[in-house]
Amino acid sequence: MQIGNREFDVKNHTYVFGILNVTPDSFSDGGKWKGVDGALKHVETMLAQGMDVLDIGGESTRPGYQRISSEEEMERVLPVIRAVKERFDVPISLDTYKADVAMEGIAAGADLINDIWGLKADRRMADVIANGGAACCLMHNRAEANYHDFMPDVLKDLEECLRLAKEAGIPKEKIMVDPGIGFGKTYEQNLDVLARMEDFKVFGLPVLLGTSRKSVIGLTLDLPADQREEGTLVTTVLAVMKGISFVRVHDVEKSVRAIKMAEAIRERSIL
Repeated sequence: MQIGNREFDVKNHTYVFGILNVTPDSFSDGGKWKGVDGALKHVETMLAQGMDVLDIGGESTRPGYQRISSEEEMERVLPVIRAVKERFDVPISLDTYKADVAMEGIAAGADLINDIWGLKADRRMADVIANGGAACCLMHNRAEANYHDFMPDVLKDLEECLRLAKEAGIPKEKIMVDPGIGFGKTYEQNLDVLARMEDFKVFGLPVLLGTSRKSVIGLTLDLPADQREEGTLVTTVLAVMKGISFVRVHDVEKSVRAIKMAEAIRERSIL
């Protein structure tokens, strides 16, 4: 899969999306990277630690988050996208579900649109991505955790996202999917997804797993967001063992190390 100017071997390696939240209220690191200079410093650190893709978010999507206008979201993310592009050679993912933010983000240099609603929140989004030539990550989400048959329903929901992408003309090789841990699912359902994440490879597309510091880890370990590192690393190792192509994390350095160790073991297991 190509994101920006970089090719990713999605069948043989697990790559790291490093999270950069330029928000005041994200559940784990809200307000931590204020201003362009602070953001650039953190990007530099994550690159030195082995980050493969930078994921920039301008609106918190934590439970009970406060929606903001497209204008405010663009004020937060566009200067950072431009500054990163000027200073670093790294593919940029923009975490947004708003088509106008995505359009301006792509124009500013974003290479991938990470849509937590899988093209369903803003029906202009698929056309924006297709016309902009960007890659995309389509995440599973529902307004409520009501399912008839959980895993089949989740996969059916993602099929609908992929249909929207196809109708808009987004090439299959520019799409990855995300099971949506922590979105539209109960605690037990999140664990079910983790236990069966290989099921999401049914589409023949790269899979991104985003569990970093999320509530499924906090509830399991009874720990606050800033103490969920070990639990996150367990899910990262599990992702490697199940052939997941990307993980989205806050702690890049430890994730890169965990992936390297897990891949060394996995390679011996298939000799």
